[in-house]
Amino acid sequence: MQNQSSTSNTPVLPTPEEPGMSRRGRRTRRTWRRGPIIAAGAVVAVGALVGSGFAVQSAVAAQNDRIAATAELSAATDLRVEQLGSHSNILEARAVKAAEDTLSGAKDTISAAKGKADATELASSVAALDNFRLLAPERVFELAETTSAHTGTVKSAIAKADRVAAEKKAAAEAAARAAAAEAAAAEEAASNESASSGGSRPSGPANPSGAQAIARDMLAARGWGDDQFGCLVSLWDRESGWNVYAENPSSGAYGIPQALPGSKMGSAGSDWATNAATQIAWGLGYISDRYGSPCGAWDHSESNGWY
Repeated sequence: MQNQSSTSNTPVLPTPEEPGMSRRGRRTRRTWRRGPIIAAGAVVAVGALVGSGFAVQSAVAAQNDRIAATAELSAATDLRVEQLGSHSNILEARAVKAAEDTLSGAKDTISAAKGKADATELASSVAALDNFRLLAPERVFELAETTSAHTGTVKSAIAKADRVAAEKKAAAEAAARAAAAEAAAAEEAASNESASSGGSRPSGPANPSGAQAIARDMLAARGWGDDQFGCLVSLWDRESGWNVYAENPSSGAYGIPQALPGSKMGSAGSDWATNAATQIAWGLGYISDRYGSPCGAWDHSESNGWY
């Protein structure tokens, strides 16, 4: 077999030459015809090169973007082993601190809530968080958040209880102050009344005699002073004039104290009808039991006309 030429087997026909054209002219004409073909090929080649350049640039840019994204993702997720270990240690340390801080505040709140607020849910959360060293960091953070929420609720209840207790205490203190002020006012009024009454009370004779002298000695034996003696003198002056035999014809009252009936004085002695000392002893007992003192009996007599 013979080797075939790489060119086409189609015979190339000679270009018809124009009549009268010189050989030089024919060469020139052939060259001109090849010019447009070469130019067109150049344009195609240049376009191919330009297109290839844009394609190469786009591919390089896309590759660079992928490299940058990969590097960024790697940095963000700590893909390296040593970075992963460091991140894990930091997370655990943060979980431990969050648990310890939360437990400290929660336990103080539980102690403060005694007798003031219900801390049942908070105590349950604290019990769960107490085991934080056995839990994953994510679970520790979750329990710490729940415990903090319960702590806030209990603290609000404690504050409300303290406020109510403070209001009750203030009200009780105000009531006590009002009662004390009222008592002081009443005491002052009584003192003023006593002073006013005392200023108008009579005084007894400096040197009494007879029945009045007996009465003064009996007053002293009972612990009453001269002021009471003056009231007694004036009281029985009005009632009987200190006459042992004085008798009220309309009522039947008898003796120095004007006992009604006179026979009542028999409890002090059988000689009640004639003995001044017996009548005075009975009269002082009656005054003490009913009015507390001779001046008390005098004040009542002044207000009512009798005692």
